[in-house]
Amino acid sequence: MTVAADSATGAASLVQSVDWLAIAPPVIAAAVALLVLVADLFVEERRKPLLGYGAVAGLVAALAMLVPLRAGDRSTFCLTGTAQACSYTADHFALVIQALVLGGALLTALLSIGDTRKLPAGEFWFLLLSSAAGAALLPAARDLATLVVALEVASLPAFALVGIKRGDRRSSEAALKFFLSSVVATAVMLLGVSFVYAATGTMHLTEIAARLDDVPGQLSTLAEAGVVLTLVGFAFKTAAAPFHFWVPDTYVGAPLPIAAYLSVVGKAVGFSGIILVTVIAFPSYADVWGPALAVLAALTMTVGNLAALRQSATRARSAVRLLAWSSVGQAGYLLVPIAAAAYSSDAQIGSTVAYALMYAVVNLGAFAVAALVARTHPGNRLGDYRGLYATRPLAALAMGFFLLCLAGLPPGIIGLFAKVTVFSSAVDAGLGWLAVVMAVNVVIALYYYLQWTAALFRTPEPSPASDEAPAAPVHRVPAPVTLAIALTAVAGITLSGAPQLILRFAAVSLF
Repeated sequence: MTVAADSATGAASLVQSVDWLAIAPPVIAAAVALLVLVADLFVEERRKPLLGYGAVAGLVAALAMLVPLRAGDRSTFCLTGTAQACSYTADHFALVIQALVLGGALLTALLSIGDTRKLPAGEFWFLLLSSAAGAALLPAARDLATLVVALEVASLPAFALVGIKRGDRRSSEAALKFFLSSVVATAVMLLGVSFVYAATGTMHLTEIAARLDDVPGQLSTLAEAGVVLTLVGFAFKTAAAPFHFWVPDTYVGAPLPIAAYLSVVGKAVGFSGIILVTVIAFPSYADVWGPALAVLAALTMTVGNLAALRQSATRARSAVRLLAWSSVGQAGYLLVPIAAAAYSSDAQIGSTVAYALMYAVVNLGAFAVAALVARTHPGNRLGDYRGLYATRPLAALAMGFFLLCLAGLPPGIIGLFAKVTVFSSAVDAGLGWLAVVMAVNVVIALYYYLQWTAALFRTPEPSPASDEAPAAPVHRVPAPVTLAIALTAVAGITLSGAPQLILRFAAVSLF
């Protein structure tokens, strides 16, 4: 039983009941993680692939449990007393983000099934499912303690996943950089959380919002410092510049499916945390976090796109590194509506959610094609994609479509519309300068996205573009990888044909 103290009344309030249906998605992911770890002890080596299919089944079950929650009106771990404050709320925002992170974990699992032959299978699936459970818990968290715990449950297994390739120096280096940056982020965030708690005397986000409106004068500086430090901690998690330095090396050193996971699910976790603390807990300090996030958005998109532009200058550069820098630039776009919410209504947050859904689908698709190319070209350099249409026409068409969606060009209509909604949120909030910066960055990004797209359909070079041995003319594509590419391509085409399926989130308040 959990006991919480209400500092205003000094009376103890008890948690009365647990709504097991509300918490089913993260609980199922966590339970299957434990089952897979135990099953690994008894499964013969030749049957280890069955663990991967068990993990996929668990993620499908967790996604299915979102259906009965679609009304978005369930809360649990609530305190009794004069004020109703809950630690877990399955509202529409939480359900949408849970669908994103569990869907992203599912596609990561599909990409990993044929890629874990040289990895410890039981540990791999346990870590992936554990991280997915934490990522699914975070958007429903409504107090700072649960928020921090969920963030660490999502992050700690990710460190091990990045460095799980034993004997690989790049993998170990990537894991170390990721770990050190995340530890710093957590320390800064915990310091900010402690300051906020000292100023308000509560951990629940709704209670913090009410008490920050009436903070005593001698505590106002402490409260402002807490708000800033909390945001800095989340900025590390989202790879916002200047806290992005760990991203390129981490993505390149990690197993490719894990790089895809970090680029989508990791970002969703960080942005969910920023949205929860700014919109729900710190609305009275919008004059502090609004300008800070606007500057971070402009800096992040500029740094990411300029670095990606530099990566595209030579075909010998890593395609994964270019996707890593591209994800930094995309993080800048995702920050724009959150910053705009400080100047207008919280309905702007829906633009971030809509853009995150589009980005998740097409970026996972791009990584899925990259995983396919990596089977014949382990270096995964940009030059390895030249003439892909001649050998893998469907994969080349899918990759071209994903890149055009990221660029915001037809036929990637959903990418265009998502960028328009983000741009409009900045204009409507009076952030004209930020809209101009975004427009310039979109033009910069067009160059390297189009250059990569054009390379897919060029005539293959007679000699290898890298120092690797020539690939065999025919390679069987594993069914899970094919399924991942097909699912993301169908989802992207569907959303381009019916963009209202996700753009409707941009027009409504999700809280």
